[in-house]
Amino acid sequence: MPEFAKMRHRRPSARFRRKVWLDGNDKCDTILDYINSHNLKLEWILDTHPHADHFSAAGYLKAKTGVPTAIGGRVKQVQRIWQRIYNFSDLPCDGSQWDRLFCDGETFNIGELEARVTHSPGHTLASISYVIGDAAFIHDTLFMPDSGSARADFPGGSAADLWQSIQDILSLPGETRLFTGHDYRPGGRQALWESSVAEQKEKNQHVAGQSRSAFIRLREARDRALPMPRLMLHALQVNIRGGELPQVEENGLRYLKIPLNALPHRRISDELDGSLQQFLRAIASGSLIGCTLGPIG
Repeated sequence: MPEFAKMRHRRPSARFRRKVWLDGNDKCDTILDYINSHNLKLEWILDTHPHADHFSAAGYLKAKTGVPTAIGGRVKQVQRIWQRIYNFSDLPCDGSQWDRLFCDGETFNIGELEARVTHSPGHTLASISYVIGDAAFIHDTLFMPDSGSARADFPGGSAADLWQSIQDILSLPGETRLFTGHDYRPGGRQALWESSVAEQKEKNQHVAGQSRSAFIRLREARDRALPMPRLMLHALQVNIRGGELPQVEENGLRYLKIPLNALPHRRISDELDGSLQQFLRAIASGSLIGCTLGPIG
């Protein structure tokens, strides 16, 4: 399993040997080698949302392949949220970092397959799902039934919105195959990534038999106990740029900024490196109000 139990999905259109790449992160060169060695054509690089747990490979993949990138149009709202947090005055918040911004209900083609976009907010404001044939790629909404659902406490997230997005997914035909974005292998079981609408309705531990209000209480209580993803503050400043690094500054270097006092410090994971923990202690003592972590190139 890759770090953070992240799933990368490739959806083929068998007749014309076309593929799309969803939520790419690590192992990109290995998968590109597979595509090339099997004479496949990559048609789209698709994001479901700006990710908080890994650095997006969308920019890298586009540079390597020239294939267009796409994401949901509400990414502009997410960009505005994080532009304020990072104080990025130079960041365009118009989604122009991607080649196409999808609207709810919009369709596009992958070879002969028609793909449909559905807004699925909750985990983030900009989250979307892709329904392609008898399959739906549902990112961070429902996980495998024994893992429940995705967190909804990031800036712009909402447990109430997540509940509605899950209900929309569960309104698909019962045999629809659902491909999730993560699997944390509870109990050490084998990694899984595919379920069905019927299976989720019957077995999902956060949803089956739950009312809207009970789900919201459960989700919000669980989120309060979760640490912040250890790469969140590092990765989002890249991911809201479509996977591109921040611009070179006047000294010829690029920097990743860490807004230490912008989010609740109790949410920051113990897995953060020691230097960042020292910065947090300095903030708590009143001797430091922020920092820039870099350079990286």
